[in-house]
Amino acid sequence: MRNPIKHISIACILSGLVIMAADAAEPYTHQPPSHSAPPAIPVFPPARDKWQYNLFHPTPRSLMREMSTDRPDKTESAYTVDAGHFQIEATLVQFGVDTWNAEGEKVWGINAGNVNLKVGLTNNADFQVVVENYLYERVRTDGSTVKKSGFGGIQTRLKVNLWGNDGGTTALAVMPYINWPTNTDGFGNKKVEGGLVIPLAVELPWGFGMGMMTEVDFVVRDVSGCGVDFVNSITFSRNIIGNLAGYAECYTLLPDTGIAPIVTLDVGLTYAFTVDILLDVGINFGVTEAAEDFNPFAGFSMRF
Repeated sequence: MRNPIKHISIACILSGLVIMAADAAEPYTHQPPSHSAPPAIPVFPPARDKWQYNLFHPTPRSLMREMSTDRPDKTESAYTVDAGHFQIEATLVQFGVDTWNAEGEKVWGINAGNVNLKVGLTNNADFQVVVENYLYERVRTDGSTVKKSGFGGIQTRLKVNLWGNDGGTTALAVMPYINWPTNTDGFGNKKVEGGLVIPLAVELPWGFGMGMMTEVDFVVRDVSGCGVDFVNSITFSRNIIGNLAGYAECYTLLPDTGIAPIVTLDVGLTYAFTVDILLDVGINFGVTEAAEDFNPFAGFSMRF
């Protein structure tokens, strides 16, 4: 199952969520955050000179842009966390079901507590640490069942917005990343890997927002050595009613060898609980045989 990651106690996260909700004294009317996918169309404030702010000189609340997240869709956001502020994006639970894959296996799995921890370094750059906290997989083949569970990998990423962070109808970013082989119990190949993600956000008419992403992954294959995976996705989003928004997405992963491609169609809903807390649910449907049949999930994002 492909999704972000982080090393934080779920109990601590939920406690923080409850405390922040209790502090929200006044009712909140949602304005869609500036994100390539959920929820909906970017709302761009007038461009401001914010380059003097950094990790040690945080952006004032009055100048912060609306919260933008890299979840719940697979298309990454083109926007960064404001300088000197922190953001948590967490998968509470995600299930993966694949009934009889290309190898004749029936696979059932769980991701739980995966988190993406972000910190704004400058007005146009943030640093991210993605941690897969808990993975479980059950594989059944010809009457035999193999189970495994453990810790996943850690990914570090640096997102740099090239334009559109604080205004305009488009936004573009680049995000190099490195995967560190911290996985246990056979999850992953115990190799250092990396790649580059290029996300684009576009404001569309009639309240729609569009996000597109191109990604190049340099991977180590078990048999054929090093290889390259090419990822592309496109997502459309819109507010539905009040603070509720939705998105629909197409995602493709094409290896450079004879390995079968992965294609999914994804849909989801987000609800802006406050300006700093976003809840989400969704499901990804596999289109090709190499993709899992479906992945339902639930999660949230929180900004400090």
